[in-house]
Amino acid sequence: MTSPAVPSEVASSVSARALPKGFVLGSATAAYQIEGAAAEGGRTPSIWDTYSHTPGVTEFGDTGDVADDHYHRWAEDVEHIRNLGLDAYRLSISWSRVQPGGSGPLNPEGVQFYITLLEALREAGVQPVVTLYHWDLPQELEDAGGWGNRETAYAFARYARLMAQQLGDRVHTWTTLNEPWCSSYLGYGSGVHAPGRTEPATALAAVHHLNLAHGLAITEIRDVLGADVPVSVTLNFHVIRPADPSSDADLDAVRQIDALANRAFTGPMIEGAYPADLLTDTAAISDWSFVHDGDLALIHQPLTVLGVNYYSTTMVRHSPQGDETSDNSGHRESAHTPWIGADRVAFVKEPGPYTAMGWNIAPEGLTALLLDLSARYPDLPLMVTENGAAFEDEVSPDGRVRDVARVTYLHDHIAALVDAVDRGADVRGYLAWSLLDNFEWAWGYERRFGIIRVDYDTLERIWKDSARWYERLTARRTIPAIDDVE
Repeated sequence: MTSPAVPSEVASSVSARALPKGFVLGSATAAYQIEGAAAEGGRTPSIWDTYSHTPGVTEFGDTGDVADDHYHRWAEDVEHIRNLGLDAYRLSISWSRVQPGGSGPLNPEGVQFYITLLEALREAGVQPVVTLYHWDLPQELEDAGGWGNRETAYAFARYARLMAQQLGDRVHTWTTLNEPWCSSYLGYGSGVHAPGRTEPATALAAVHHLNLAHGLAITEIRDVLGADVPVSVTLNFHVIRPADPSSDADLDAVRQIDALANRAFTGPMIEGAYPADLLTDTAAISDWSFVHDGDLALIHQPLTVLGVNYYSTTMVRHSPQGDETSDNSGHRESAHTPWIGADRVAFVKEPGPYTAMGWNIAPEGLTALLLDLSARYPDLPLMVTENGAAFEDEVSPDGRVRDVARVTYLHDHIAALVDAVDRGADVRGYLAWSLLDNFEWAWGYERRFGIIRVDYDTLERIWKDSARWYERLTARRTIPAIDDVE
């Protein structure tokens, strides 16, 4: 989103502020990143299994074959969730674990795994927030065209209906998609995410078919569970700033990236139409004939809450000669850009400090984003469904992980969220990314986002100081001081 006026004060100086009444605190994970057991219990390969086993595409050739072994250690992880005092836990379902191949009969063992997990969470007093798609498309569906194929959206709708029938009211909130920007542009544009294709027109088709899948899935879920069942989608919003706010050309670069990154999804999902400027900007690449009559009505389904993922801000400028490095995704380098049609836009490195991902730390950007979304969609509650940071953690001789940088990051961003609430934003909760260190996609195991450290040799879980701090936050419902970790 383009940024409104950013608060002048930095939230890092603020502590002991109360969270809003009824505010939900939790954490989040994704199936392929933590489950492991890639070939167990009837699970078949997803695109991330295929991609991660392709030489050279992930750091050190890492795969999710074992990951955190959550499939076998889920009870231990639920106990950590309970001890942290979390109100909610966001997880995703491995489509190929519950429905091998993405079509046909369900796999009872896979379904039972999630039933058992969800029941344990509810018994622990934790609200399960279930994401149906967190990037792990069954490989057979990719072989048939993947998200470039319209039929994939209908396969997803059938899968969503089956999950609603099987899991029912064990799920508190149903989330259709996680970050379709990544699925479409990184998977089919730059190729740095699975399935690793570099086809600009297909990337745009994937945008639409993911949007269509979202709308169809909500319709199926509500048909099974009733109109009042909580439904959501999680989008990774880009907070975009011009390098020169006085330059009309730089402001137009902001507009163009905003259309690709944000409005390509909020337009059809929330407003019922694609932005006209997006279609114009990409006309040389696609005529958008994959949008059929009636599609927009199918996509435009009422949401209970909008999931907001935020990590950093983005700065752009106009580049009359084009710019070969027109990417700021932080998801490894590629000769191909995810920014389809934006060949006159260059990305400018934001001032630091930075996380281990190379992303700038800008809590004020979260305040601006929440205020902007609330102004655009005043009747739509928001929830921060991912926010967190990777740093190079070290285990001290006494066994502690004193990750003060991550504590500071969480502290400042939660304070920035409260700033937005104080200024009128309707924000219902905050889910820290992530509960556990995990397989960080193309970066493998080199990037640690967890508040709980995973020793990848022994799979032992170790609470970092950030987990200790977060437990104090959940217990007190006020923002602890940064050094309140003893």
